[in-house]
Amino acid sequence: MAHYKAEDSKREQFRRYLEKAGVLDALTKVLVALYEEPEKPNSALDFLKHHLGALAPENPEIEALRLEVAEMKEKYEAVLEENKNLKAKVQIYLVSLSSSTSHHKKSTLILLLSCFY
Repeated sequence: MAHYKAEDSKREQFRRYLEKAGVLDALTKVLVALYEEPEKPNSALDFLKHHLGALAPENPEIEALRLEVAEMKEKYEAVLEENKNLKAKVQIYLVSLSSSTSHHKKSTLILLLSCFY
């Protein structure tokens, strides 16, 4: 009987721990959402994982990485635009070179410029 009480006490402590941490409430909400889902998903476990992940607070490191990705996308778009403008300028120079310089200089410059194109 004493062994039974010790087991029961440990379970009650664990239950209080889960309740205090918000685990029971989160599990209840996700299970209710699954219950109320009109079309049950093929994998209930994937549903739980997905919805429990959505309930988790955002990790500051993840948010920092999202900001970094957004900044990199902006820089990438700026570099693409700059590249486009530079290619247009090179094309203009190539056209003007073809009509204004000696054959040797022209072919050397065209070869040089085409390396960057």
